[in-house]
Amino acid sequence: MKPYKSCSCRDPETKKLLGKKCPDLSKKGHGGWYSRYEAPKSADGKRRQPRIGPYDTERECKAELGKVLGTAANPKAHDERKTTLGQFLERRYAWRKSEAETGEGLKKSTLDSEREALDLYLIPGLGHIKVVDLDDEHVRELYQAMRKLNRPEEQGDRSEILRRLKDARATRGGKRLHSRPIGESRIRRVHAVLHGALADASKLSKIRTDNPADGVWRTKGGKRKQGRARPLLWTAERVEAWEKTGNVPAKVMVWTTDQAGNFLDFCEASDERLYPAFHLDAYYGPRRGELVGAEEKDLSLERRRLHVLQAQADDELDDTKTESGYRQIPLDDETVRVLRAWHKRKLEERLAWGEAYQDAARVFCYEDGTALKAAYLSSRFRILLERHANIRAKGKEGWSVERIARKYRTTEAAVEAALRLVLPPIRFHDLRHGAATMLIAAGCDDKFVSEVLGHASVAFTRDVYQVLAEELAEDATRRIAAFIPRQNRLSAVGASTVPSGG
Repeated sequence: MKPYKSCSCRDPETKKLLGKKCPDLSKKGHGGWYSRYEAPKSADGKRRQPRIGPYDTERECKAELGKVLGTAANPKAHDERKTTLGQFLERRYAWRKSEAETGEGLKKSTLDSEREALDLYLIPGLGHIKVVDLDDEHVRELYQAMRKLNRPEEQGDRSEILRRLKDARATRGGKRLHSRPIGESRIRRVHAVLHGALADASKLSKIRTDNPADGVWRTKGGKRKQGRARPLLWTAERVEAWEKTGNVPAKVMVWTTDQAGNFLDFCEASDERLYPAFHLDAYYGPRRGELVGAEEKDLSLERRRLHVLQAQADDELDDTKTESGYRQIPLDDETVRVLRAWHKRKLEERLAWGEAYQDAARVFCYEDGTALKAAYLSSRFRILLERHANIRAKGKEGWSVERIARKYRTTEAAVEAALRLVLPPIRFHDLRHGAATMLIAAGCDDKFVSEVLGHASVAFTRDVYQVLAEELAEDATRRIAAFIPRQNRLSAVGASTVPSGG
């Protein structure tokens, strides 16, 4: 139906509403714009013509009428016009929970994560808004408020949505929530829950014709997404070719067990302060952010476990990269020994710094106790590789071990380690790839490796690293065969074929 103007003025004598007959409707700012539409008949067959409005302009009224007519043919859409987002989210969660109980739905951890998104952000922030009235500005306003939580800008913001979020996060289950700022990864996960719910509202429940969360979260840049880079092993043949040409065969390269061991030997002999971090990464492959974000309370040397519960992105603590990132890493005897020595070293540094020591309660930290920056680990890794290469270069020039050690102010043991083996270039993150490869090659179960690395699925672990692990095993086999001299093989074979007698 065509939009019309009406108001709530009453006749002074009859007290009846004047509506469309008010003489003042032609005046600017008086009344509002309304419209009616033909809705599906009620259960008893009666005609229904709901009214929408008021709107400030005729254009706004027509735009809203267009949205309504898009779903008016569906009886359910009319019945759901007063359903709030909070009601719909609770109803949808109940459906998903019942599916999970049959063994066909989501995992419990996924449901728990979704429940948290509902309780702490979506329902407090947007739950009061009707599903049909929700738009992209509401969604953007929620994410803007989330970014202000526990930051300085929170103090000057008196918005209602921020107040509701703060109240929701104050306590949960009788426990006070952490006071860290909200990271972008958490907002991304909340967005995934909201986007999925609104997709169900439009495609399954037919409450509305569109998804207002579409396009709200944009990825950085406009580059086309590249396929997954497959790691390659630095075999002897590839190392030899690299030394001649300087060309690295692939973007992601992985060291062999000998190369990784040589690097760790070099670090330890050099008395590299962050050797324990490199050791842990080479053995079990935690992500860089997880290494610098690990807190002392999450490391138990008695139980030989490291609990990975958070990561440090940029300069802020945040959740792990994925839900499967929450995990326990079992530690072997050698790693426990290295970490005990590291703990002793940190105590000595604390005593040396005295009152100036700033305890960040992290497993790995700077000498004054402050939290490491993630980029610092990568920087130290590059410096160590460069020093290793420089020592080898001096060795080729004929320098003695003692002279090289004095030149680089390091130990003779470190020089001897560097001279034993060439280390081709890899990135710090490639230690993680190497750990996955070595664990599989060592015969560890794929599921165990997937859990230690915090991968989303066993299929991902197998898909990326299985071939590489097989190549590592083959490379080791070739090196073993070459190591054992068999100079008399041909003569022995020839002798065995000579006929006897005659």
